[in-house]
Amino acid sequence: MSQLQNSHRPRVLTGLRSNSNLTIANYLGAILPMSRLAKKYGQTHDFFMFVPDLHSFTTQINHDELYQNTIQNVKIYVAAGAIDLSSSNVTIYRQSFVSQHAELAWILDCFTHMGELGRMTQYKDKSSGQQNESVTVGLFNYPVLMAADILLYNAQYVPLGDDQKQHLEITRDIGLRINERFKDVFANGVFTTVPEPWKQQLEFSGLSKALRIRSLRNPTKKMSKSDTDESGVILLSDTPKIAAKKVMSATTDSLGQIKFDRVNQPGVANLLEILALLQDRPQEAINCEWEGKTSYGDLKKAVANEIGSFLSKFQNGLEQIDEQKLMQKLQHGEERAREIAGAQLLRVQQAVGLRQR
Repeated sequence: MSQLQNSHRPRVLTGLRSNSNLTIANYLGAILPMSRLAKKYGQTHDFFMFVPDLHSFTTQINHDELYQNTIQNVKIYVAAGAIDLSSSNVTIYRQSFVSQHAELAWILDCFTHMGELGRMTQYKDKSSGQQNESVTVGLFNYPVLMAADILLYNAQYVPLGDDQKQHLEITRDIGLRINERFKDVFANGVFTTVPEPWKQQLEFSGLSKALRIRSLRNPTKKMSKSDTDESGVILLSDTPKIAAKKVMSATTDSLGQIKFDRVNQPGVANLLEILALLQDRPQEAINCEWEGKTSYGDLKKAVANEIGSFLSKFQNGLEQIDEQKLMQKLQHGEERAREIAGAQLLRVQQAVGLRQR
């Protein structure tokens, strides 16, 4: 059977950087949605999950730990239920093991404008306060490599957090620009495939608004492992007891009434959102159950119990992973990814004159 069979099926792609100590926000915002989509659309769509280890260079990391962190991230996909090692409906691979990502990124660089990249909010935020000499080119053109990640596989759907919305939009801009100039280079043989616009991405994921899990201590900011206040961040490596302590000390407000209001009660809304995701219930159902009640302590206990239950199951699953089967799955996925990415890169190379047409 050709690795390119079913190439006309819609494709769904997601990636999670190979950093250590991923948080429950990474799980709820990226891994869990992909897992549910794979179960829902596994018979009609092709799924691609990868570890974008090249993206890890955009910020300071421990290079001695990068390789093992990458393997650990693949294990997290498995333990969290996003990948069944015995199933073939999901392709998983490491970005740096598919060299077409880096080569396409260079070609796309030459069709991307400095002004477009300079307007990226994440670049502005991460480079803020740094001297120009210390801001890397990699941080600046990170969105172009991300565009290559997506366009190589003709992915229509890319589940993302709202902080990645601009990157999706510039991917569409670059892809459409090249398609217009070179007659639908990014296509799967049936239709042009640049990723769907943001609204359609949310609809496909079953969301009305992109997810952004907030810090437990400062709910106006997203939960991030780089947060200097570790008490606001639940790591996937935290014990249920430690996680419960963090939840019970979460910032709420002085209004004394539970309501899902992201603007006026962001701390309470954050807890309600986490509860809905972990219980796999509609947000409206959770809100109806809790709104009007006055005990923030009871809400925190409910969230702490759900998080504790999840962490226990997840960490037990992590310990049970057969690493030999995992590496076989990974190597098979990388072979398939190289075949698909290689065919798409050749189309681009032919279009821009690098290869004979």
